Amino acid sequence: MAKDIHTPLSTTTPLILTDGSAPADNPEYHRVIRALQYLGLTRPDIAFAVNRLSQFMHKPTTCHWTATKRILRYLKQTMFHGILIQQTSPLNLQTFFDADWAANTDTRVSTTVFITFLGSNPIS
Repeated sequence: MAKDIHTPLSTTTPLILTDGSAPADNPEYHRVIRALQYLGLTRPDIAFAVNRLSQFMHKPTTCHWTATKRILRYLKQTMFHGILIQQTSPLNLQTFFDADWAANTDTRVSTTVFITFLGSNPIS
């Protein structure tokens, strides 16, 4: 039995391209990440973690595979979690956005995130 996981991605272990660990099984990693990308459409809580891990599809390591298994453990634990949409008034549309410019130490690519609310309900 795996220990409880409260977040889909570790906040202390950075994911980098060359982390010094052994190469992972590419076909298995690709299959799981593709499935998680599809699931991320309905589970926004894993979207960032899956996107981050998909950046290593061309050369995954055991560190990346361990992070992927963490997402799977998180999903098992939160299987019955969901987003409840309630009728509220007024139904204002609000979007919040954040960006981290050039934080990726491998490529210096920026990371952005947003959340859109309809009233008090997160919808995107």
